[in-house]
Amino acid sequence: MDTNARRYLAIFLACVLAVLAIVSGMNYHVDPYLLHQWDSPLVQRLRPTAEKLSVWGKTYAVARYRPAVVYIGNSRTEMGLPASRMRTLFEGKSVFNSAVSGASIGDAILLAEHAARVSRVDTMVWGIDAPSFSLARGSAGVEPGLTDDGPAFFVRRALLNIKRGLSVDMTHDSWRILSGSYDGVCLSSLALHGQRDQACITSRKHGWAGTARAFTPRLQEFGDGPMPTAPALLAFDTSVGKLCRGGTRLRLYINPTHALTLDALYWRGKWDAMQQWQRDLAQMAGRYRRQGCDVRLYDFSGFNSITSEPIPQVTGVPAMRYYWEASHYRDNVGQFILARLFGGAPQPPADFGIELTDTGIAAHQAAMRAARERYHAQHAAETAYLRHALSLPRAPK
Repeated sequence: MDTNARRYLAIFLACVLAVLAIVSGMNYHVDPYLLHQWDSPLVQRLRPTAEKLSVWGKTYAVARYRPAVVYIGNSRTEMGLPASRMRTLFEGKSVFNSAVSGASIGDAILLAEHAARVSRVDTMVWGIDAPSFSLARGSAGVEPGLTDDGPAFFVRRALLNIKRGLSVDMTHDSWRILSGSYDGVCLSSLALHGQRDQACITSRKHGWAGTARAFTPRLQEFGDGPMPTAPALLAFDTSVGKLCRGGTRLRLYINPTHALTLDALYWRGKWDAMQQWQRDLAQMAGRYRRQGCDVRLYDFSGFNSITSEPIPQVTGVPAMRYYWEASHYRDNVGQFILARLFGGAPQPPADFGIELTDTGIAAHQAAMRAARERYHAQHAAETAYLRHALSLPRAPK
């Protein structure tokens, strides 16, 4: 290669590197997805309803904030459990909702253990349900490096964020912000200590929340979900044991999805597997309690006064009091959950939230089966709607 060609190649490579550095630097500074923000003015910036890379923002924020109380789970916990106004419930301790949409139990384990590493977690509230109790990678986007152990977390995250800044989608959204066309309608979850902004859910552009047409796909999704596996239960057991040994107080709860979702498992032939999962969890919690761990397991699912709320297909009213749709509950239900777990107001209904113990699980499950049969008899229209919904073709994703 002659001198001119080498000079040309060197200039070309220098220009490419300069452009890449400018693009990455711009994206790092604008930070459209809030990958490295906590308690900054950028957190208050309005954004579109779909929150991209929220797990990046939350793993960073929990390391900066170092909350004493952490919520873990999937979108049900993320949308339903309030955090920003809950300090009084936890005696002034800092609270953060680290649940992320699309998280499997495998993803949730990574996020729980990450929180315990980067902060001195006094209390962890962990929402679970049978169809997401899998080690398969969910849609939460928990990528390698986001929850890695070891020193220099912030240095490693800075390098990951700079690398992520070279992506086309991030560059496009940075330009939209700079040009004023980002179309923001709601706050980031970081502005509410990790809980999803209700304005994101109620926005017309969101498309499904609070509407009757959301029920069928959500019921299908829940009924078709994989049931818990032995490896997933073992991994969860191991993680709970690790948190117990670290001195964390644990409150595990089964999410109060609408009664029709649990009934979908029955009509799909998954009821026995679901109840075996509950028995396994109750035995696990009892074992760790006997070892001195402060762990409790509560079941908010089933057929109770909250979960059996009449649905839009029956009432004709598009919005529900307790639910966005069949799978996700509102934060007034989340307040009931927290009150049942920790006391305080608002007082939940007497039938909402039953502690599961290894000695009481059989009676609880017998009561659930009886309540299911009463539900079928008293809610014939809902039952017929569910069976029809489960028979319909699945919408393409």
